Amino acid sequence: MAWLNLILAFLAGILLGGFFFGGLWWTVNKLDANSGPATLLIASFLVRTAVLLAGLYFILEAGWPYLLAAMCGFLAARTVITFRYGPEKRKQRA
Repeated sequence: MAWLNLILAFLAGILLGGFFFGGLWWTVNKLDANSGPATLLIASFLVRTAVLLAGLYFILEAGWPYLLAAMCGFLAARTVITFRYGPEKRKQRA
């Protein structure tokens, strides 16, 4: 049963990472069309960070191994999103 919980924590980390880095990608793409880019950056950062910290705190209640699994999922999501939407992909689209 502990393995199932670790896998669920890993998946939760992937979801948190997808939200955080997907939100960052969305924010950066919306900067040109926005009249107040500083406000958009600050608001996006605060929302993304608040959701991430709340999720990690919730996972930490189960114990540090689950937090470690969630952080591995978070880093896996970062790697996938960077590979998918990284600078090389942007050059190919332009």
